[in-house]
Amino acid sequence: MVLLGPTASGKSALALWLASRLGGEIVSADAMQVYRGLDIGTAKPCPAERAAVPHHLLDLYEPDQRCSAGDWARLASAAIAEIRGRGRWPLVVGGTGLYLRALLQGLAPVPPRPPLVRERLERQCARRGPERLHRLLARLDPAGAARLAPTDRQRVLRALEVRFATGQPLAALVARSPFAGDVVPALKLGLRLARPELYARIDARVRMQIERGWVEEVSGLLRRGLPDSAHAMKALGYRTLVRHLRGELGLAQACALIQRDTRRLAKRQITWFKREAEVLWFDALDPMCYDRILQTIGGEPRSASRSDR
Repeated sequence: MVLLGPTASGKSALALWLASRLGGEIVSADAMQVYRGLDIGTAKPCPAERAAVPHHLLDLYEPDQRCSAGDWARLASAAIAEIRGRGRWPLVVGGTGLYLRALLQGLAPVPPRPPLVRERLERQCARRGPERLHRLLARLDPAGAARLAPTDRQRVLRALEVRFATGQPLAALVARSPFAGDVVPALKLGLRLARPELYARIDARVRMQIERGWVEEVSGLLRRGLPDSAHAMKALGYRTLVRHLRGELGLAQACALIQRDTRRLAKRQITWFKREAEVLWFDALDPMCYDRILQTIGGEPRSASRSDR
């Protein structure tokens, strides 16, 4: 079973409730919760929640490493098999749409990274900056460059690698077979929320994360030597707080920027999930939402109150 929806829609609370009643275990489908040390900013489950219900795919990578969608899908498949092997119910929960689709449909094969090409591009990027590579991509693959920001270093590098390795744009390869076909059959449940309520929740959560010590978390990562160019630091809000710590932004300004960027993320997630097939959607504000979901999956309603959630 998959539980999806935009950030701050209430997926984590519902997942805990369902898992506790169904004898389930939660598999996180959040692209950034796999990294150690990124806890507050990624809304990672707290120790009490992880003690109440087993969670999987958290804290697997150091923040200077990189976990791709394919890596995550393989790990998730293994976790699901282990959970089922124990006679438990796997519940995949998250808002990273590409990762969920990689698990459910598989990713189309793409060429491996040519090491020498990668090294050469990395050196050019270090010397001349990602904007120079973006201009190179614009000459070789104009459509691909138009879809990428000049500062999106990782995707620009990957697009250039594929272009040099195959002589074709990455989009042309993906367009022929973007996903490999059904891999994991799943019941997909979605939580939806009216935009004003969703955005209010997002703003409140960012304020709470700041109060809980998010700035100190980022400061600790930097003290341990993690560069702000590390892939894990692309997690929403982290580089904004790096700018605050460097004196470029006041805390109120940084908080407002993170709130804005999180609202934009939620909008993109809503758009992505609208295209997802066969999702059963539920209103997160419906007082009977939990019971309706439990009935849908064949469980017995417990008429959970708000305090039970």
